[in-house]
Amino acid sequence: MNLFVGNLSFETTDRDLREAFEQFGQVNSVAVISDRETGRSRGFGFVEMSDTDARAAIEGLNQKDLNGRTLSVNEAKPRESNRGGGGGGRRERY
Repeated sequence: MNLFVGNLSFETTDRDLREAFEQFGQVNSVAVISDRETGRSRGFGFVEMSDTDARAAIEGLNQKDLNGRTLSVNEAKPRESNRGGGGGGRRERY
């Protein structure tokens, strides 16, 4: 299961996040998302764990403090595609 972790301190690293989540089971992957231009954390990240471990981590870490910030931890929603719908196509003049 992929977890969304919000309200991260800008100083929180992948390692910090991994250590916090490893209390609840095996962590498959961790990513603190950073701004492409500045390299600074964007204040959120993702952690991948087994379903059972992920549910335990949500229970154990949601609304808990990490590096001075209250975490928001929940199941990540699939990213919505910007394709389809909404007709922004070219319009001919008559």
